[in-house]
Amino acid sequence: MYTSNKPGSVPCACTTTKKLSRVLGRIYDDALAGSSINITQLAVIRCISRREGEPLARVAHELEMDRTSLYRAITPMVRDGWIVVTSGTDARSRSAKVSKKGKQIMMKAARGWDDIQGRLIRGFGASQYSALMAELNRLAECAEAARE
Repeated sequence: MYTSNKPGSVPCACTTTKKLSRVLGRIYDDALAGSSINITQLAVIRCISRREGEPLARVAHELEMDRTSLYRAITPMVRDGWIVVTSGTDARSRSAKVSKKGKQIMMKAARGWDDIQGRLIRGFGASQYSALMAELNRLAECAEAARE
């Protein structure tokens, strides 16, 4: 990965992870190309599937998205019939569920996702991957603490 950091400088955590996110997003999107869904949509629809009937605010929280970004992300999925949004427990909340068509899209995408996920883990090393995920979660916790 290209870096413009001066020798001896400390790389910016935000810039580095955003660059990595773009690289990973491209390879996952390529792996999902035949399934009509991109990696962001897949993450959202999988989260909705896990939290079916719960307020979309909880989905947004789990995905570390604000509600506006989540609603923008789900709009094409609602339009295409992959998810159905319903009124929630009060006038301000909404929930969603994955439709039959959405479940079919998820199943088709799962093949590409499983393939690229497996190749990445094998290439990186399973124990190193587990350690990286733990460290990224710890970094996220540190970032939240630094904000306070």
